[in-house]
Amino acid sequence: MIEILETGPFNTVQDLGRPGYRDIGVSASGAMDPLAVRIGNSLVGNDENAAVIEVQTFPFSLRFERRAVFAVTGADGHPHLDGSELIPWCAYMAEPGQVLELKQPPRLARAYISVGGGLDIPVVMGSRSTSLRGGFGGNAGRPLAKGDRIAVGEDAEIAMLSATGLAVVEPAVALRDVFPAPVDDTLPIRALPAGEHDLFAGAGEAFWGQTWRISSRSDRTGYRLSGEPITPTASIEMRSHGVVPGVIQVPPGGEPIVQMSDANTAGGYPKVAGVIECDLWRLGQARIGARLKFIRSTHAEARAVEQAVARYVEDVRLTSGMVKRALKAMA
Repeated sequence: MIEILETGPFNTVQDLGRPGYRDIGVSASGAMDPLAVRIGNSLVGNDENAAVIEVQTFPFSLRFERRAVFAVTGADGHPHLDGSELIPWCAYMAEPGQVLELKQPPRLARAYISVGGGLDIPVVMGSRSTSLRGGFGGNAGRPLAKGDRIAVGEDAEIAMLSATGLAVVEPAVALRDVFPAPVDDTLPIRALPAGEHDLFAGAGEAFWGQTWRISSRSDRTGYRLSGEPITPTASIEMRSHGVVPGVIQVPPGGEPIVQMSDANTAGGYPKVAGVIECDLWRLGQARIGARLKFIRSTHAEARAVEQAVARYVEDVRLTSGMVKRALKAMA
């Protein structure tokens, strides 16, 4: 078991989501930074879809009630175990009674805590993710609260970890050749033109050409963007249609909304663009007030990025497995 000692609003249990139920109005939910979840679970020897804790309000702390392997991935802060500073993107061993503390990260938005064996949370519609809007899944369908105790699954690989931990190069560094760096504190996000793109003046130039800011009215459902409003060249009447994370809709006020992990299942606003799937984790780590610029991409580029990320994830999985097998053989 682990016990939550300190937390804030909207910290939840998440995995990679529950696809397949949008036709009955159920959002997929899942982690805002799925890449951090996949890497964290690989580090501790879990299936990549094991349930983790998503922390987006800090400080956060928990106590381990039994020996456990854990990793903190995602945000760029340094976790502390019983007051000793650790490095992120690294698997460590915790002893019974030790306290893990996460402080406010300097730049990024969300941290993920993976525990060997995964969080032993009931599966609802194929997922352990919390649906805050639906009030189900995860920890009784609600955010974590002080005093919550969460069961942890059995960890068959708990003995296969060096005392100094097992670390990986974080995605932003390992994949810097495929993920463009911020320019003047503005995060470039690649997107493809969407269904109603051509209804906006100048082929949507006002959308692609300006810098947007993430509004304080943003959450896991969608990021509302502040900037110079954009509007279609003519008034249009649309029926509601299916939407998914990454779709960028433009309501009548002209300030776009990017659908995120708890995306609506349907909507009737015109769609100007869609964020490529492999850039969604970067968007999930952008904080309120962050500046964004959308870069027009291609299907070929999106596929190339997807392949690079897949190679990185597989390399982490294989390397982690090799190291643990070597340590087991030496034991």
